[in-house]
Amino acid sequence: MNNKVLLQTDFKDLKLFRRGKVRDVYDLEDKLLIVSTDRISCFDVVLPCGIPYKGKVLTSISAFWFDYIKEIVPHHLITQDVEKYPDELKKYKADLTGRSMLVLKTKPLPVECIVRGYLSGSGWNEYKQNQSICGISLPSGLRQSDKLPEAIFTPSTKADLGHDQNVNQKYISDLVGSNMAEQLKKISLEVYKRASAHALGRGIIIADTKFEFGIHNNRIIIIDEVLTPDSSRFWPLENYKSGEPCISFDKQFVRDYLETLDWEKTPPAPNLPIEIIEKTKEKYLEAYHKLTGNELL
Repeated sequence: MNNKVLLQTDFKDLKLFRRGKVRDVYDLEDKLLIVSTDRISCFDVVLPCGIPYKGKVLTSISAFWFDYIKEIVPHHLITQDVEKYPDELKKYKADLTGRSMLVLKTKPLPVECIVRGYLSGSGWNEYKQNQSICGISLPSGLRQSDKLPEAIFTPSTKADLGHDQNVNQKYISDLVGSNMAEQLKKISLEVYKRASAHALGRGIIIADTKFEFGIHNNRIIIIDEVLTPDSSRFWPLENYKSGEPCISFDKQFVRDYLETLDWEKTPPAPNLPIEIIEKTKEKYLEAYHKLTGNELL
């Protein structure tokens, strides 16, 4: 397997649709080509170094989940098989294999569909202030990392610049219509419930996760990545303790290291020591193995 670190694609004869923090997306007219690079961002800043295999882990986990939840909601994945890609992409096979997806082009919905099963992150901060999250009242006396009585749908805005903002269900109803807002809530909670039960049986708690949806042929389909260490908060079940912060399966080593530096969390970001890169790589690979039962390497 080609194990070079890919920080950025450079397909000059293809139309670049969008370059995100991690993904490079190309416009193929009626389809999109999504390439997951090995870039890593922390505190909304992309670091100058990459994490080996990260893009392949994100792509492979998303493909696993797309298949796993297809009975709940259709998805945008057409194929991951580079041999089935259009001929003009074959020359980029080395960069595309294992880290790319050919997907349907949709009309993305302007909302981040977040589901929380545990109290952490911005949800914990909001609970401490209001005893609620996104207008949803919660019992008193909950502690950090506690499991919620039931999973809750806590949408946020989808910001092109800056941070997303938590909003309530009415805000989403006003944005996309009440019927579609209810569908997004129902689908998101169903996907989370099924996926989190599978993950728990594999030793991973999905504390919270973010879904994105689009419209294709007048129906809602799930798009982007799904239930990866980048879009979700994964906790090892064996280390879980309520009442304190939990170690995540994703960028925890990177965040912890960066917090020790005299860095103002603005560009340019510092390079990472090789041992931090290696530990982070191992965590991504471990998450893939635990969830799917397969080895990437």
